Amino acid sequence: MRLLRFSLAAMFLLFCAGPAAAQRYTATQQGEIIEIVDTTADMRVEVVPSMSNAWRIRVKGHDLVRTSATLEAFKANPGYNGMPLLAPFANRLDQTAFYANGQKYNFDLELGSVRGPIPSTGFVNGTKDWQLVEFKADDTGAWVICRLDFYKNPRFLQQWPFAHTITMTYKVSDGALEVRTRLDNMSAEPMPVVFGYHPIYELPDGTRNDWTVSVDAATHWIEIPQRLPTGETQPIEKFFNADRTAIQLKNYALIDDVFTGLIRDANGRATMKLMGGGKELQVSLGPKYGTVLLWSTPLTAAAPGGRGGAPGARGGGPGRAGGAAQAPAPSGPFPVDPAQGVRVAPSAVPLPEGATPSGKGFIAFEPMVAITNALNLAHTGVYKDLQSVAPGASWEESFWITTKGY
Repeated sequence: MRLLRFSLAAMFLLFCAGPAAAQRYTATQQGEIIEIVDTTADMRVEVVPSMSNAWRIRVKGHDLVRTSATLEAFKANPGYNGMPLLAPFANRLDQTAFYANGQKYNFDLELGSVRGPIPSTGFVNGTKDWQLVEFKADDTGAWVICRLDFYKNPRFLQQWPFAHTITMTYKVSDGALEVRTRLDNMSAEPMPVVFGYHPIYELPDGTRNDWTVSVDAATHWIEIPQRLPTGETQPIEKFFNADRTAIQLKNYALIDDVFTGLIRDANGRATMKLMGGGKELQVSLGPKYGTVLLWSTPLTAAAPGGRGGAPGARGGGPGRAGGAAQAPAPSGPFPVDPAQGVRVAPSAVPLPEGATPSGKGFIAFEPMVAITNALNLAHTGVYKDLQSVAPGASWEESFWITTKGY
């Protein structure tokens, strides 16, 4: 009898524990937001499906990426907030045209979605044409999937004449956020793959001057001040004059540079780390991401009575995301003189004595499939690693965000 009671008690405990264990991951809709949660890690990601953008990414109440004060403000200006997708091309081009499959394609500047003389960041960020495909949770994680039918928008196709769809998946699992991107090429020609993302990371403690960065990349592409590669490369340590695993941000002014030769682990992932105050934020790039761009502006003094903290403008060129269209500019190409190449990271300029920083600062680890101006540099034979997706085929890859010490 005693054995029977013990068995019944054990079965009751297992029955009670089962539902609790199944609730580690949840996916719920709250108005315009889909929230996916890993309750054990206390990781919460709030996605706006119509934009396929993660408005907030938090661990234990701390924001990992910069966001707006309100959802309405975020929807109005997503360029420097959340998880902006830079597509169909990331970063800059040296002219208001690009080459693909040996053909030159000129942008229509009158549409306003592309600006010259140095186009940047593509033009899909901020669109609200994404469709919610699915949100769900099971014992492996919680996820939300959104799709953009790029081919259905004639203005998109006028600038980028490759019919395709973009499918994004946000998934939380085992304390990590995976951001997965799939391209399905519906056009009759190979489509170059040159997109990227532009998340801005920060730590809850300290400021940029207290943080250290580790970069799993071996090669720095020398750029002119307008942030266009000259074609020359050098070791990353020569650019920073520091160990690549211990780059102290306080030592540098503007950083806005691309790095390749990614150093990968047994899973093919290359990891970038932001460290400070006993906390660590890691961004790991899957094998098909061939480039990481680092962007960080120095701390500036706060205006008397003012509030700061917003990212500064990208150095030497037009803003990277958003902004009103400008008058048509010459088609270029923009002259890239190797003699202007910046070979050493600019040194920091100390704040005036007694000055208060305008904000805490940031670092953007931008996953990019290819380097800046990859389309046009590949056409000239300078860049050898351009990827493409064949007609009727798909391209798919992920990056992951994790934390330690939170």
